[in-house]
Amino acid sequence: MLRITDTLALEDWEITEVFSRSSGPGGQNVNKVSTAVDLRFEAERSPSLPGPVKARLKRLAGRRWTQEGAVLIRVEETRSQARNREIARERLAELIRKALEKPKRRVPTRPTLGSQRRRIAAKKERGAVKALRGPVGETD
Repeated sequence: MLRITDTLALEDWEITEVFSRSSGPGGQNVNKVSTAVDLRFEAERSPSLPGPVKARLKRLAGRRWTQEGAVLIRVEETRSQARNREIARERLAELIRKALEKPKRRVPTRPTLGSQRRRIAAKKERGAVKALRGPVGETD
């Protein structure tokens, strides 16, 4: 069981971990020990997360979200399989914590009358400068 917050925890069946050989430091050990972790969280089927949280998680996950509705996280930073597993679980927990935060509703504002007048005045001034760039007529 992976605890996200005091009220939210993910069951073990929702998370699968697959270990494989990783690139990076480790010398000859890299070629024989499976230390990289591919963590898969079945977010779409998860009863732990409400609908709006799943939608925000999908947006936050980006490329890590699969067509089946799972979140994939790959970690191969350290030589230790246990440490990579910890890092992957912590990244998943952090991603879900971000998705739990409800975004602040934007309150639409209107420009002030003064700012509108300044904008129009600047446009007229710029238009006058451009109008003077036209062809020069003959004067008698």
